[in-house]
Amino acid sequence: MFGHSGSSRSRVALAGALSVGLAFSLTACGGDKKDDSSGSTDTATSSIDCAQFSQFGDLKGKTVSVYTGIVTPEDAPQKKSYEPFEQCTGVTVKYEGDKSFETQILVRARAGNPPDVAYVPQPGLLKQLVETGKAVEAPAEVATNVDKWFGKDWKAYGTVAGKFYAAPLGANVKSLVWYSPKEFADKGYTVPTTLDQLKELSDKIAATGSKPWCAGIGSGDATGWPVTDWVEDFMLRLSGPEAYDKWVSHEIPFNGAESTAAWNAVGDYLKNDKYVNGGLGDVKSIAGTTFQDAGLQILEGTCSLHRQASFYAANFPANTKIAEDGEIYAFYLPGKDATSKPVLGGGEFVLAFADRPEVKAFQYFLSTDTWANLKAKASSGWVSANKGLKVENLTNPIDQLSAKILQDPSAQFRFDGSDMMPAAIGSNAFWKQATAWISGQDTTTTVNNIETAWPK
Repeated sequence: MFGHSGSSRSRVALAGALSVGLAFSLTACGGDKKDDSSGSTDTATSSIDCAQFSQFGDLKGKTVSVYTGIVTPEDAPQKKSYEPFEQCTGVTVKYEGDKSFETQILVRARAGNPPDVAYVPQPGLLKQLVETGKAVEAPAEVATNVDKWFGKDWKAYGTVAGKFYAAPLGANVKSLVWYSPKEFADKGYTVPTTLDQLKELSDKIAATGSKPWCAGIGSGDATGWPVTDWVEDFMLRLSGPEAYDKWVSHEIPFNGAESTAAWNAVGDYLKNDKYVNGGLGDVKSIAGTTFQDAGLQILEGTCSLHRQASFYAANFPANTKIAEDGEIYAFYLPGKDATSKPVLGGGEFVLAFADRPEVKAFQYFLSTDTWANLKAKASSGWVSANKGLKVENLTNPIDQLSAKILQDPSAQFRFDGSDMMPAAIGSNAFWKQATAWISGQDTTTTVNNIETAWPK
């Protein structure tokens, strides 16, 4: 979720796995059927009220440039979802996707050549962009939408130095455990609703002689990041959101009691020879297994549980039924009790570098429930924390599960911690020390090494 972002990880996992194919009917705009990128034509299924854009004046013939790290094939449903806006307003959205977005956007902003709008996948990068002095605060109309459709946690991530700059766009949920519904039904296992129940389930499976968990942390130069997600999830669950925030900002040390407890709790799973690594080897095999491959062992029947984000769905074979009654599904990684709902995840934010009326109108559109529902129908493997998103408009069960988790009134959402830490930690020491830890290094050495690496 970086040099790494939740979105970057999503892009790796989702490549080639998204479907596109919604055509929009614009009854208020006079639009008709549109060809999708595959050349097929779908029946119109959505309409949009064009009157909402009149507050921004006559925008015909204007252009809004968008710069993002969302590239092929994920860019097709993005572009498709803008068509209602373009037909309502007469604005042309000029889309530019770039795999090097996260470095190039800073270069462009500092050089005084930013786009009108950028989709920023990290709160830390958002802060850096605001500090260039080139970004502009979000319009009042966007702030109103965010107050209406998103939780305070999400608005806070788009706020820098007390000023609101960026509305949320997409989201992903990391607090998931993948499993086989058929295996659970056949063996009488039940989905746990507390951390204690998760441990009991793991012990129950281990007692059968099977290894309950499978894991892999291999990811090229980013090897180790799946461990950081585990640690962040347990930091959030064991010590709570406020302590998590202080840990991320280094108000409490990386080798403090809270952090050490989180690492030890993760170790109870990932460094436990009775629990891992189903179908792949012993504990040390985790470091040599790619994150993409690890969860596939559930289909092989050699492990039962795999903790990984919502975007992991893209790694299963195309003919795999991923549903509550399918071969594969996921459940929410529970909190300490059944009432607390800590959620670890990631997402993107819409940051503008211009305040022309057409730019404001486009920002407004992206912050509405209207756009969230159009986008939901346009693609698979996408979800938003927008409370106006109708779960039934999402096209697959994992997206629906993610939306329900994000929309839960008890949800306490926190962004991937390593994405918000200094690069020397979040995309360096944290990953490398996590890998060393999996390979045999003790917890005390691990947390001390990361603490020492924190920039002074």
